Amino acid sequence: MTEFYRPSLDGFEENPFARDNEDKLIRRGYWLGLSDRSLVQLMVQGLGTRLSADQKRAHLKDIGREKLGEQILAPEILPPEPRS
Repeated sequence: MTEFYRPSLDGFEENPFARDNEDKLIRRGYWLGLSDRSLVQLMVQGLGTRLSADQKRAHLKDIGREKLGEQILAPEILPPEPRS
């Protein structure tokens, strides 16, 4: 199951990440109206900073902007494996 970021709503459905009971974005038009550049900036420096990498990937896929993943997600650098 896809793990989307779920903000606590408490009557505040204006959050751009808010989803309904069927996991559909409530404010989908907000995301579709953003340019690629604005979306990257929002995910890297704005509202998207609180999302995990998996949540960002799921969100980008949901709005059809998977191509921006390389710009938004920093490459994962793994520590060297311990030598035995």
